[in-house]
Amino acid sequence: MGFKMGIVGLPNVGKSTLFNALTRTAAAQAANFPFCTIEPNVGEVAVPDARLDKLAAIAQSKQIIPTRMTFVDIAGLVKGASKGEGLGNQFLANIRETDAIAHVLRCFEDGDVTHVEGRVDPVADAETIDTELMLADIESIEKRLQNIVRKVRGGDKEAVQQERLMRKALEVLEQGQPARVVDVDEDDRKAWRMMQLLTTKPVLYVCNVGEAEAAEGNAFSEKVAVMAAEQGNAHVVISAQIEEEISQLDREEADMFLDEMGLKEAGLDRLIRAGYELLHLETYFTVGPKEARAWTIPAGTSAPKAAGVIHGDFEKGFIRAETIAFDDFVTLGGEGPAKEAGKMRSEGKSYIVKDGDVLHFLFNN
Repeated sequence: MGFKMGIVGLPNVGKSTLFNALTRTAAAQAANFPFCTIEPNVGEVAVPDARLDKLAAIAQSKQIIPTRMTFVDIAGLVKGASKGEGLGNQFLANIRETDAIAHVLRCFEDGDVTHVEGRVDPVADAETIDTELMLADIESIEKRLQNIVRKVRGGDKEAVQQERLMRKALEVLEQGQPARVVDVDEDDRKAWRMMQLLTTKPVLYVCNVGEAEAAEGNAFSEKVAVMAAEQGNAHVVISAQIEEEISQLDREEADMFLDEMGLKEAGLDRLIRAGYELLHLETYFTVGPKEARAWTIPAGTSAPKAAGVIHGDFEKGFIRAETIAFDDFVTLGGEGPAKEAGKMRSEGKSYIVKDGDVLHFLFNN
């Protein structure tokens, strides 16, 4: 399991440039006019993880298979999108299908690139999109409440639960807050997710700065950092221009370029790591002579559920998981030495998989 992140933002903030760089494709046309992205472009990228390379080297794996992350480049948004302005309706429909939102904010000055509002103010840009998403959620809830009136009157338990949750969401939305601030009980979580409200999506603010500011950021990105902290959201500073240049280089050239720019790693790495933290995701590994492979799971996943990510039959027939911590596997030099040193554990159905675990599942067919 990877995850799907929608790249959103006002027109001309660098969304498509970033998408092209991250997916190493030219599928999204980056042009200096609004709505150059008409259909959502979807691209998959390998999730970089140095641990996987180390495991593969020790096990002499013939193939290395990283986990993958899906980016969706979604059409630019303008004021009034919740009422269908611009490509609003399409934007709102596409964003419902993502796990999280990477909200690209323009944090650079460039007279050659027009701003749809005629100024550079990333906080105001963020508020524009947040407002449109909240208005869309309010409209959606009001329509649904009208449609379930009869079922509620008839005592339908599911409808009663839905009405209660919708009114809870509506209350905070009308106060100018996103639905994600609502405290939802465990018993209501499934029904809450089924509502597919736009403002329940976790948000990662992506500050798109100029090349010279990629390492330290600037005054614009600092304002975004303050805003994100106040909201409990995450933020990263990236130069889409640099990422696009890196995407055209091989690994050695890219490392040299990053070093010259004073950067320790590519923006893609920071973006994915921030996305993982935002969605509370972890990685476990399966390692052998044929392949070394990374698998993504939500934090707190049990061993049978983790096995099910590989194949449903693994979860159904789960017996146990032979488990070696990443550090033990690397320090001791592989599965055999780890087993001899007593570092291989046999874990049952109640075991909660830890980030970096090297696992081998035993199951009944």
